[in-house]
Amino acid sequence: MSTIQYRWLGLIVLSGGVLGWLANLVTIRGSLPVPVLHLSSLVTMAAVVAFTLALGLRVRRWRNGKRDRELNPVLAARTLVLAQACAYAGALIIGWHAGILLDQLALLAFRPGGPVLWQVLAMMGAGLVMVVTGLVVERFCKLPPEDPNALKEATDEGPEPAGEGEYA
Repeated sequence: MSTIQYRWLGLIVLSGGVLGWLANLVTIRGSLPVPVLHLSSLVTMAAVVAFTLALGLRVRRWRNGKRDRELNPVLAARTLVLAQACAYAGALIIGWHAGILLDQLALLAFRPGGPVLWQVLAMMGAGLVMVVTGLVVERFCKLPPEDPNALKEATDEGPEPAGEGEYA
């Protein structure tokens, strides 16, 4: 399984921003409410972050040597997939609300900010927490190299040392 690609995260933020901006334009022209997630979704996002972090800490504890019980490989794989999904979903939420924020900032000259602006900022902050949690938990799942000297001897064009780049 490959690691999270930062350019994919950036592309998701950018495409989500464009879609959020376009959706905001359409809803404003149709006299509909701004398409922002409700503040109650912060509770769900916090639960996803807490669950991802709890599973990640369990894998990290096993990886760092506390191996009193065998780690279920399916649980480790699910933890890694959950961490990556958390990061990608957070990037989409950031992008969507950044697009809405851009359009709302242009309207501040004509009307006061109101609660929608604070909702957008809260969602962007929660999305950032999701991205960071996903990246951190993904690192928790990464196994250290089996031979610490193998990293020094490896060349850029040579094969990866044993244990490097693998997940728990």
